[in-house]
Amino acid sequence: MIERLTAPVLIVGGGPCGLMLANELGRRGVSAVLIDDKPGTAFNPQANATQARTMEHYRRLGFADEVRRAGLPADYPTDIAYFTRYTAYELARFQLPSAARAAELVKGLSGSWSAAELPHRVSQKFVEAILRRHAEQLAGIQLHYGHRLIGYTVNDDGVAAEVERLSDGARFKICAAFLVGADGPRSLVRQSLGISYGGTTGVQRDFMGGRMLAVYLRSTEFYQRMPHARAWMYVCFNRDRRAFMAAVNGYDEFAFHTQLRPGEDDSAITADDAKAAFQRACGMAVPCEVLSYLTWTAGHALVAESMQCDRVFLGGDAAHLFTPTGGLGYNTAIEDAVNLGWKLASVVKGMSPVALLDSYAAERRPVALRNTDYARRFADSLGLFAAVPEIEDATEAGAEARRVAGAYLGQHARAEFNIPGVTFGGRYDGSPIIVSDGTQPPPDAANVYMPSACPGGRAPHAWLEQGVSLYDRFGFEWTLLRFDGSGVDEDQLREMVRPCADVKVVSLPRALRDLYEADLALIRPDQVVAWRGSASQAGTLPRVMARAAGHGASN
Repeated sequence: MIERLTAPVLIVGGGPCGLMLANELGRRGVSAVLIDDKPGTAFNPQANATQARTMEHYRRLGFADEVRRAGLPADYPTDIAYFTRYTAYELARFQLPSAARAAELVKGLSGSWSAAELPHRVSQKFVEAILRRHAEQLAGIQLHYGHRLIGYTVNDDGVAAEVERLSDGARFKICAAFLVGADGPRSLVRQSLGISYGGTTGVQRDFMGGRMLAVYLRSTEFYQRMPHARAWMYVCFNRDRRAFMAAVNGYDEFAFHTQLRPGEDDSAITADDAKAAFQRACGMAVPCEVLSYLTWTAGHALVAESMQCDRVFLGGDAAHLFTPTGGLGYNTAIEDAVNLGWKLASVVKGMSPVALLDSYAAERRPVALRNTDYARRFADSLGLFAAVPEIEDATEAGAEARRVAGAYLGQHARAEFNIPGVTFGGRYDGSPIIVSDGTQPPPDAANVYMPSACPGGRAPHAWLEQGVSLYDRFGFEWTLLRFDGSGVDEDQLREMVRPCADVKVVSLPRALRDLYEADLALIRPDQVVAWRGSASQAGTLPRVMARAAGHGASN
């Protein structure tokens, strides 16, 4: 029987946020114990869209290609298509590339979509399995599914938690310096801190607002019965049964979600009811097997009033709860883990003071507020647009209704699924560990991203010779970019930053200087620009590094 475990970090929650944090810590040689009351990673598909920024982080950790191979076949189209019913009229279609095509396209893109990776459509269940497999391979990382947190205490020395193993009721203690609550919307950790959500909830819409039914199903005949081209996302738009459905494996598995109608009792729904809802959206009795079903509530745009308290931190759904439009919930959770991971590691290793951790909430909470607001707007755009009664009629009035709806839904798809500004534009302006240069960041717009090295945002990306990503040249920890022609000696820079942290100095062609508008740029472990400056400011680098690592942010 395990009586006591000790590690610098205790992670409560084994979903994407907790598993990504375990990978970030383990890659840095920091031990962590992760517990989750579920028996393992997700069975249900859950989130279905991995944004490009998240894929860039998976690339940084070395398994983006593995994620891109998961889920749908490489040549499967990732279109978003709208129908009155799936076997009836097609209203609109927003075409997007397959995984294989995306891997080739990205190397020729610039401007808003200049990135090391493009988005990938893959169910969360596959991503969690990959994250778990890589975390388990890291020395010092212990994953304990089937274990629940009973309670914990915090003192000056750290956190002492009591944990129960669900298989036999055995209890043991875990002692850690820090605790991270990534334990979902009903987070015991958040509740124990007395932290509540703020924002909007209970929003009622014609769709994506109110009670929803999620069905994970298998249908070997769906594609045979569909008279339309395949898609990744199938949206059903009519007066009777509004729904969306994501292809899970590209063959026979689907994640179907529908708005429950007045009079449908969510507590009384059976597997037969779930099957019938799917078939009504299809427009015919397409045979299917219900693998699982559950109800959930759409209409949330919530952010915890605080994301940290002393030695305890919140991330993922414990810190913010989305209506899942734009795929922003899971992707925001991943970036929580990335942000907190390098900071915890730096403190645990003694490279930074504990005060560095205060920057976590200062940086991530404003982004959570921003992202939940974007998701709410996407939900309003789709959910407040209602179908007219004649939309399914084989009449001139029906045809006109379908034309109007198709035009609107096509525009909505471009707004919700082509979002480089949301994906890449989150910023940490005002953070105590960002060294501002007085310049203004570009406007924050959902569908346009303007690459900028203004400190506080994602480092501008470029493709180098032979299709090598600039990000592949970055160090795993800190990177100092030096542009040829700046007049600053590379060896001198190395000596200057050597005492500060693990910094890789990278010299780049002068042509890339225009992208960064500086002679030098300091890139954080999370690929965020911490500082940029001219050659004449090189002498300030030790002070800049100290501030960026949390040593005296007021200096």
